[in-house]
Amino acid sequence: MNETITWPDFSKIDMRVGTIIEIKDFPEARKPAYQIHVDFGKHIGIRKTSAQITQRYSKEELLGKQIIAVVNFPKKQIANFMSECLILGAVDGSDVILLQPQAEVDNGLKIS
Repeated sequence: MNETITWPDFSKIDMRVGTIIEIKDFPEARKPAYQIHVDFGKHIGIRKTSAQITQRYSKEELLGKQIIAVVNFPKKQIANFMSECLILGAVDGSDVILLQPQAEVDNGLKIS
């Protein structure tokens, strides 16, 4: 178990719902990954990220899928690509199962 956090710690994490609108292979990544563009609605806009989810998901099945991501991390350089958010998933070794809303909701909706 990890260190216990406080409510103010948790409230700093900005998790939002977004829709995957573009996905490409990312051959420059050290481990198999995709480059993904996610639409978080009019207030946040489109953010890009990379995700090591090629084992479970094809590009075709990811396109149009709603996901949950952290949008307030600092940008991070990954090979020749700048990541601007972190898509959340349940991790079992190298397998990742994406977290998703059970029903379609507006892009940008806050998770709390």
